[in-house]
Amino acid sequence: MSEEERRNERTDPPMDRIVDSGSVITGDGKHLIQCMTIIGQIEGHNILPSQNKTTKYEHVIPQLVSIEENREIDGLLILINTVGGDVEAGLAIAELIAGMKKPTVSIVLGGGHSIGVPLAVAAKHSFIVPSATMTLHPVRMSGLTLGVPQTLDYFERMQKRITKFVTGHSKISAERLMELSMNTQELVLDIGSVLEGMDAVREGLIDSLGSLSDAIECLYGIIDEKRKRSKKKSPVETKAAKTK
Repeated sequence: MSEEERRNERTDPPMDRIVDSGSVITGDGKHLIQCMTIIGQIEGHNILPSQNKTTKYEHVIPQLVSIEENREIDGLLILINTVGGDVEAGLAIAELIAGMKKPTVSIVLGGGHSIGVPLAVAAKHSFIVPSATMTLHPVRMSGLTLGVPQTLDYFERMQKRITKFVTGHSKISAERLMELSMNTQELVLDIGSVLEGMDAVREGLIDSLGSLSDAIECLYGIIDEKRKRSKKKSPVETKAAKTK
């Protein structure tokens, strides 16, 4: 069996992998990529009700580590349609995606709400379909909270962490991001802004407007570019790098 036949054999999507983790390994024979879905609410340390569609961070984190260490997988495609969730868990996933050496591309389908924004921009290139939206609003917490100055200070510091991550992985400025997040003229029962696909690109939040085929083509291009850079390294440089 040739190498290409073996790679094609590995792209057969086992149903248990799709059902259990919402992920599948696929490719075109020359590129082997893993597709991962991040949908619904990001479930953190608290278990959400069974009727909620959730993405559990304890499932996603090991997958990301496995993808990064798997030499057979060339890149990662992330499909995002979120309605928010645990900020700490969402940031943990976003930081891991941003820290991957493997080529990564994200595409927002439907919506990227709240913590879905850092998840979308964490990839090396981000896409959004024309009908999708990005919802920006400040950090808030439901349930019982202590009405003390320390609580407000904690919210402010958390907001700064999110703002720093988003602006560090996109083209939007911190000032503009906060202006959109604190908008009181758009949402009826909340403060914030909803950016449709093209608006999110114009604001510099998302890199490109496109569909699934555009995202896959972009991912293949990044993979090919990485391969070219690897081939250009001389044997002397490779040996020196290994020595270090």
